[in-house]
Amino acid sequence: MRSDSLADLPATALELRSTLTDDGVVTMGIRETDVVSPTDDQVVVRVDAAPINPSDLGMMLGGGDAREARAAGDDTHAAVSIPITEAAVAAQRARLGKPMPVGNEGGGVVVAAGSSPSAQALLGKTVGFLSGNAYAQYRTLHTSQCLVMADGTDPADAAAAFVNPLTALGMVETMRMEGHTALVHTVGASNLGLMLNRICLDDGVGLVNIVRKPEHVEQLRALGAEHVIDSSAASFGDDLTDALRATGATIAFDAIGGGDLAGILLSKMEKVAGEQAGEFSRYGSDTHKQVYIYGGLDRGPTTLRRDFGMSWGIGGWLLTPFLVKIGQEAADRLRQRVADEITTTFASGYGTRLTLAEAVDPQQVKRYALMASGDKALITPNA
Repeated sequence: MRSDSLADLPATALELRSTLTDDGVVTMGIRETDVVSPTDDQVVVRVDAAPINPSDLGMMLGGGDAREARAAGDDTHAAVSIPITEAAVAAQRARLGKPMPVGNEGGGVVVAAGSSPSAQALLGKTVGFLSGNAYAQYRTLHTSQCLVMADGTDPADAAAAFVNPLTALGMVETMRMEGHTALVHTVGASNLGLMLNRICLDDGVGLVNIVRKPEHVEQLRALGAEHVIDSSAASFGDDLTDALRATGATIAFDAIGGGDLAGILLSKMEKVAGEQAGEFSRYGSDTHKQVYIYGGLDRGPTTLRRDFGMSWGIGGWLLTPFLVKIGQEAADRLRQRVADEITTTFASGYGTRLTLAEAVDPQQVKRYALMASGDKALITPNA
């Protein structure tokens, strides 16, 4: 494919946008937009697939209750509307009345390119990309936003090359950087959790997988996981303590956020550390215990009982600040590993595939907003 493919680009294409209005309604709908011709270091990607990650839902639905989703739009373009609370409106005033792009990442084929050698080299290539506006038929991107895949890679495989893979790798890198030797992850059966399990098996890192259903225990054990703990089991506390003893994990990454799970993790880590301490201290053990909250599956308050001594930390963890912290060379190393292992270590599974119109169908919104393990949604804009 040559640079004269610019002549073959459509003038307009379809995309999804999410708009919050001050009457307490967020509306996500299809609209027509111009396809922008690439400048020197840009390419145009025909978007074949884009996953719906938990991190996408906040912008898509504005924090509203998806169970209240209703059909909107007109005869030309479909849309869905969801009511949100006054507090949610107040927290997002900067986006009021602005049609916001949605979709953090996607995959597709480069169909046009600017004049620079780096752009021309991507023509015809399958790429994964990070953009913040992936739910569209075409996207014009800087070459640095793209991750080139091996010839023959399915764009659906390339679509999830950034958020989950780099987050999973970032967890292990953070563990090492902060002096820990094993880690805990609280959504072990998710796509991200399955990737993290493969990384830890390949790299010889101790991992405690927490899941919420008995069938997920069997699923992960069949995939080689040694420590899989069911948080719905009556023996959860004891099982978690045993796994922490076996692995020595003193850092956890929590996608739940609300409730008492973060506090339980710190408490059980302290219990194990106290068993290994030489003598009693009213301030607890000297072992530093860390929980990073990186998701919000439970939007309620985070509850801490403070029964884990004084050597502990709890905070947020986000991918982009982490990548900035480690620098370009290290980030490129992680990205290359993702590209090399996109169909193995970093393979993603999907429970449903949706066109743009189906992505704003109220019943589909209610389904994918649940973020149920094994039922991840993939949008296929050009289906």
